[in-house]
Amino acid sequence: MSDTVEVAFPGSSHGAVRLNKGDNLSEQLTVQNSPVLFGCRTGICATCLSEVEGAIPPPDRDEAEVLEIFAPENPRARLACQLQLTADIRLKWLGNGG
Repeated sequence: MSDTVEVAFPGSSHGAVRLNKGDNLSEQLTVQNSPVLFGCRTGICATCLSEVEGAIPPPDRDEAEVLEIFAPENPRARLACQLQLTADIRLKWLGNGG
């Protein structure tokens, strides 16, 4: 069992990165020159609104409330700043949440 996960960015010129399981995505992508923009990093501005494919834990209640506002019709929408890495994912930044 690997202690790392792969984060791929389909449709982006950025290559995939390998990060440690349990890492907070926003902290690591800053270091990796991310294709995802981050604003508040607390899960309220939706600047990092992204579509995620992969097995990740569901959003907590606070994130779910923000997703209901900014992406009510997208079940794969997540706030990248709130993701804890548990498995390989494909992440597509959806642009500014507004």
